[in-house]
Amino acid sequence: MNIQEFASLLFEIEVNAHIAHLQATGVGSYAKHGALDGLYKSMPELRDHFLEDAQGVVGIVKKYPPIKIYEEVDIISYLRTKSKAIAEYRLTLKEGFLQQDIDDILSEISSTLYKLVNLQ
Repeated sequence: MNIQEFASLLFEIEVNAHIAHLQATGVGSYAKHGALDGLYKSMPELRDHFLEDAQGVVGIVKKYPPIKIYEEVDIISYLRTKSKAIAEYRLTLKEGFLQQDIDDILSEISSTLYKLVNLQ
């Protein structure tokens, strides 16, 4: 994964978390709605922080791959899969401050997963 693909992945997570937030219904829907609200609202700042730091190293990102939008996705499985991809990308980076930015993103996703799984 390169920086452009990673950036698009972060945009994708934000959009899909927002869609899942709006589609939350049934038992535990209020907790799901709230957990996803926190994720999609925090993602722009986390993404922006990472990209500004990364562009200081690699230059301006000019083209972003298209994102995939999923409706009625199993958001827990989706976030677990994306979290693994993010952790793998983190291992490709040499700069500690970029790894820390990714740690912050992973922390937010992990906290969201905790809420989705345990706070129904």
